[in-house]
Amino acid sequence: MPKLTSLVAAALLAAACSSAPVASVQHSPSPVTGGLAQGLIAYVADAGVGVLDPTTGKSTIVAPLPRGAFRVAGPVWAPAPNVNHPVLYFTVHDDRTPERRNTAGVVPYNWIFRVDPFVGSIEAIAASQDSMSEGPIGLVANSHYLALTVGCCATYEVDAFDLTQAAGPLKVLSRPPDQTAFFTEGAAPGDSALVAVRAFGTGAWYWLNADAGLLHPFPLKLGPDDGPIAISADGTMVAVALPSQGAVIEPINSGLPIASPSPAASSSAAASAPATPTAKTSPKASPSAPKKINSKLLHPDGLSWSPDAKQLAVAINGEIQLYDAAAPDGPPATRYLTGANVTGLAWSGPLADRTLATVKPSSGPQAMVDALLAATRLPAQADTPANRPLTQVYMWQFDSSKASPIESITDATESVLAKYPPLAAGVVYHHWAPSASWALIGGCYRYRVVITGSIPPVASTFGLPSNTLCSAKPSPTASPKASPT
Repeated sequence: MPKLTSLVAAALLAAACSSAPVASVQHSPSPVTGGLAQGLIAYVADAGVGVLDPTTGKSTIVAPLPRGAFRVAGPVWAPAPNVNHPVLYFTVHDDRTPERRNTAGVVPYNWIFRVDPFVGSIEAIAASQDSMSEGPIGLVANSHYLALTVGCCATYEVDAFDLTQAAGPLKVLSRPPDQTAFFTEGAAPGDSALVAVRAFGTGAWYWLNADAGLLHPFPLKLGPDDGPIAISADGTMVAVALPSQGAVIEPINSGLPIASPSPAASSSAAASAPATPTAKTSPKASPSAPKKINSKLLHPDGLSWSPDAKQLAVAINGEIQLYDAAAPDGPPATRYLTGANVTGLAWSGPLADRTLATVKPSSGPQAMVDALLAATRLPAQADTPANRPLTQVYMWQFDSSKASPIESITDATESVLAKYPPLAAGVVYHHWAPSASWALIGGCYRYRVVITGSIPPVASTFGLPSNTLCSAKPSPTASPKASPT
């Protein structure tokens, strides 16, 4: 039995740290008294990321944030490895005063976090140094991909994280100047690879295929300032935020278009604005007129359908408003969190085996953000006006769930650099930072760093979760009730 226990523990650890596809735990949830048949509405407000029971209006914060310190995108509901319920994903951009050559402050990073509101845990998926923009926008997700837009001006980049992986790098779907600059506006439901995007400059809409890296025709004619959008769980109805006059609901076909995409519309070939696809369009939805949702409103910040698509939640004017989808154009049926400064929301599917009482708050993201700043601060001897220009930073990534020669590197000698090419990194005032987008990944990935040039070599190891290697963590104890398999 001890040998079997060790094998079980090793298998669990390997699954948690591998970048290979990981299947979620599957079982049929058992309904409980007071279960959340109508799901939960996740939201982001001044106090942080929270969840609200739409049947009672009761809410709780699951990821607290200090007011004004971070700019947040999301939240969205999506799956996580080895979990039988949806969890929350959101991004933050450090909005605190950035450091300068002669002043203290922070090095701004973008972060992707995952919060399990029923466990009270928070994990860092990835981090990326970003001193040029105000952080990610347009965070969207389904059961396959998490997608977002980063950058600014004409350099907007679309990145995606494969939710079927335990951990790993983000995939670049479109990056100027080689590809078009897009805004992410929505995602087809289920395990689809289709992300709804709007082109910067032209305002044209497309499906961006995250699997194939191609553009497909979008089934609806939407305006250059429309969006974001929310598609019902069955993929047949879409709610579209308008630049004014609230939102509209209309039918949509959210399946993969029957025709192949035009070669000219391939994201790998599209430069500046993409050409109009020449392929035949996908099957058209019913031509029924769009249905207005409170045309007296201005532009909604976010939209999300209830699990049965009978209600639409709208983030507008700093609150959550609920509308009956079949009701005539007019005011909301219900208002929640008035004055909380809600800026984003997402409605989960049914959670019949959960209640609001089972929700547990996490510690929030700030501790991990500050830990990265502490880990990347220059040694005092290197942080001088004379030494900073001479300081060299070398960084390597390794999987800490298994032994790696990288974890014992102490100097960036020629032989070490030839055998283990480092990732790009450099000095940023009083800190150092990796140069590539989303260079830092969570899970069991760790980073070995050598700082030298102006000082004798100083080596250290750090990671987004903690500095402790996964291989050094105590092995999990197998439950006495575990299945023999």
